[in-house]
Amino acid sequence: MSNVPVSSRNFYLGCAVWSYKGWLGEFYPPKSRPQDFLQLYSQRLTAVEGNTTFYAVPNQSIVARWAAETSPGFKFCPKFPKTITHGGLLEPKIPEALSFIKRIQGLEDRAGIIFAQLPPSYSPQSLKDLQGFLAALPAKEVDLALEVRHPDWFKSPYCEQLRDLLDELGIATVLLDTRPIYNCPDDPQLNSERRKPQVPLQPIVTGKRSLIRFISHPQSQYNEAYLSEWVDRVREWLAEGVQLYFFVHCPQEARSPHTARTFQKLLEQKGVPIPPLPWDNIVPPSQQLSLF
Repeated sequence: MSNVPVSSRNFYLGCAVWSYKGWLGEFYPPKSRPQDFLQLYSQRLTAVEGNTTFYAVPNQSIVARWAAETSPGFKFCPKFPKTITHGGLLEPKIPEALSFIKRIQGLEDRAGIIFAQLPPSYSPQSLKDLQGFLAALPAKEVDLALEVRHPDWFKSPYCEQLRDLLDELGIATVLLDTRPIYNCPDDPQLNSERRKPQVPLQPIVTGKRSLIRFISHPQSQYNEAYLSEWVDRVREWLAEGVQLYFFVHCPQEARSPHTARTFQKLLEQKGVPIPPLPWDNIVPPSQQLSLF
């Protein structure tokens, strides 16, 4: 078991989803029921990126069930619904955003970072709208993060203006790392993931937190160099007291838990002070039989 108190953990590791039937037989026991996937997931990884909330807002009873079915210390990082972030200007959606945050607070201590992902069409020309929207959110009460995708946000002076705004409000920057699926040979299997924008990776931290979305390649050799870079960054940022969430995506999600566990092992091998995965406490069935 981890010697790191739940309340003081600064590193969380997970995938984009938990309800993936392709994980049966390896990540989940072979005959697991879909209604048990979340509980099983939380017994193996420490956080999940809540993509489901992008498409539909869960009702109060579902949020309560998510909290009840997960292990102590587990965190959800839900995404703002697309009806808020992908419908034009943001300030008119402030009441809807506040309502969503209130709903997610039903997770209580299972609530991690709530993040807004803006579409590639939302440019720095809407900076004033973004300022008004973010300033209206209760960033001192809940952990929030922002992901931008328009290329101009990554250029001066807008990247500095955005960084200063997020730092002032205490809002984290979402870091999208798509290098593994772009810096590799062409592969038709990657087409769906290559719809993600090839934005520059600017490894900065705002709000003393960071949410990293690592878009991995299904073939591990194309991830190795980038995961090694992240080991060094994670070590540096944890030493500075930054709280980190690291989520693994993949065009073939069957590989995502394996890639997450590989990253955990790399961090441990380099002596980075992170809590062990609960996954490591699960005895495989073959070993269980050998005990009797």
